[in-house]
Amino acid sequence: MHWRAAATIVALLAGGLDTSRSPARSSTSAAASLPPSALAVDDGGVWREWWRSARAPSRWDGPLPAVAGAVAWRTAAPGLDWGELRLAGTGEAWRLRVILVRVDPSRVRLQLHAAVGASGRAGPWSTGEAPPEALLALNAGQFDDRGPWGWVVYRGRERRPPGTGPLAPAVVVDSAGLVRFVPADSIAALRRSGEVVEAFQSYPALLVGDGEVPLPVQEPGRGVDLAHRDGRLSIGQLRDGKVLIALTRFEGLGGALSALPFGPTVPEMAALMGALGCRRAVLLDGGISSQLLLRDRSGTVGAWRALRKVPLGLVALPREATSEE
Repeated sequence: MHWRAAATIVALLAGGLDTSRSPARSSTSAAASLPPSALAVDDGGVWREWWRSARAPSRWDGPLPAVAGAVAWRTAAPGLDWGELRLAGTGEAWRLRVILVRVDPSRVRLQLHAAVGASGRAGPWSTGEAPPEALLALNAGQFDDRGPWGWVVYRGRERRPPGTGPLAPAVVVDSAGLVRFVPADSIAALRRSGEVVEAFQSYPALLVGDGEVPLPVQEPGRGVDLAHRDGRLSIGQLRDGKVLIALTRFEGLGGALSALPFGPTVPEMAALMGALGCRRAVLLDGGISSQLLLRDRSGTVGAWRALRKVPLGLVALPREATSEE
């Protein structure tokens, strides 16, 4: 069957599924203007719809049991857990696999990582350039023809000044290894403090404050394309301070075409991160750039590679193996 025809059938079936409701969310009239779509989660072989654009919440006050409860977490290393979800969506997102990694910054340290060539200049980066002691590696931030976009602090030195944009928060690691998501309008004050060890900017923000969905992610015409579908990579912060990474992969045709940039919309990714319990979240570069590497305690590697290299990566290292380069 042609995948578009299959997508149509799945979308029609999803329309008849029961919606899982949670008292931890509130609805908004802005949702009525979102492009029509829905998401269902695989619950032991039964597809359960848990989100629909027409009644999308404007705030997530906690995890949605139907989604968060469907993740079977496994420990890869102390301070690092991972799990998976299967989602059924609309159109090109009719079958998705979501790889999730939960990081405890009190037990592992997040650092930026760049590929440095023989000339001493930074070169294109992929997870293959991650140090052998890295437990986790993924592409960081966004980029343009000149390199990483926006603010970059690398080993305590500012390498690039902040970019501008209200939906462009910074992900910051301080000297204690704690991780913060800093709104764009608060970067200037933090920049002067001298307390930042690692930082990068990205956009658009998916969740701000304490689980609020930004208005440009709720309403079209405010600078964010809310209809575009793509492979996605996002980073968020849970309410206990842990960091959550989510990578989507197209699972049509048995996963044979997983590298294709088919996946959720921006509002759908905001819903996913909110349903998993994040209070703040932002997209990283997705599409053919999104990539993730995971190592467990035996050294086994799970690798979801990209078709394009990027300027900058983010790695998680055991505290005793923190790199000083």
